[in-house]
Amino acid sequence: MATPVLLCWSGGKDSARTLHELLADPGFAVVGLLTTLTREFDRVSMHGIRRELVVAQARAAGLPLVIAEIPSPCTNEDYDAAMTRALTPWVAAGVRHCAFGDIFLEDVRRYREEKLARAGLAGVFPLFGRSTQELAREHVEYGFGAVVTCLDPRALPREFAGRELDARFFDELPPNVDPCGENGEYHTFVHSGPIFREPLGFTIGDTVERDGFVFTDVLPRN
Repeated sequence: MATPVLLCWSGGKDSARTLHELLADPGFAVVGLLTTLTREFDRVSMHGIRRELVVAQARAAGLPLVIAEIPSPCTNEDYDAAMTRALTPWVAAGVRHCAFGDIFLEDVRRYREEKLARAGLAGVFPLFGRSTQELAREHVEYGFGAVVTCLDPRALPREFAGRELDARFFDELPPNVDPCGENGEYHTFVHSGPIFREPLGFTIGDTVERDGFVFTDVLPRN
C-alpha cells in the first residue's frame, strides 16, 4: 500500500521536480501540497509567487493546496505555530510523512527532520544527494518550464531576473552559482511540465530590489 505524503511546495523548480519523482514512485501517494504564504504580501516567502498562481499550480497538478500563513517578519515560533496549524488535520487523518525538495544542505535537512519528529512526522527527500548539474539538465529534458522570480544580486547578475530556465540559462550561469540555486542564489516559478495537466498562463511584471534581493513579479493571465 502506498504511503501518503504531503509535499512542501514552494512553487519553484525543486518542489516541482520532487512532485515528479513522487508521482513516479509507487511507494508514495501525494495527498496535497503544503505552502507558506507571507500574510502581508500574500505571496510565497522568498519566491515571491502570488497566491493566485500557487492555487493555479495545485489545480493543474490535481492536488489539494494547504496554506500556512506566516507574518512578516516571521520568528521561528511564528513559523512553527503556522505549520502546526496546517499539519494538524493531516496528522489526524493519518498522514505521517512530509516531502521536501532539498538537494544537499545537510543542516537544512536535519532541521526539518527534527521539527517533523516533534509533530510525529518523518521527512522524505527524493532529490537529496543528486547532482545539481544533472537535475538542471533534466529540468530542460523533461520539459519543465520555469522563470526566475527572485535572485541574490551578490551571486547572480540582475539581468537573470525573469529569465526562462532553458539550456542557455544554465550554460550562462556564473561558475560560482549552483545550477539549482541550492545556496539561495535564485528562486523560480514553475509554469509548465509533466506534473501539470496544462501550462499556466502568466505574464512577466516589474522587477524591483527589496531587502537586498531582486524580485521579478509574475502575474496570472486568464
